[in-house]
Amino acid sequence: MPFDLANLEIAVQILGLGWGGIFIVMFIIYLVSLALGRIFPPSEDE
Repeated sequence: MPFDLANLEIAVQILGLGWGGIFIVMFIIYLVSLALGRIFPPSEDE
């Protein structure tokens, strides 16, 4: 099986997009959770 450097470059680009997308989604979820915490603060009944 021959080794093609062009395919490796494309694979690394796809890998970077995948990991980048995962971290962007995690960051968005974090920001939404912070916003919800400020909009609906926890009650201090105790």
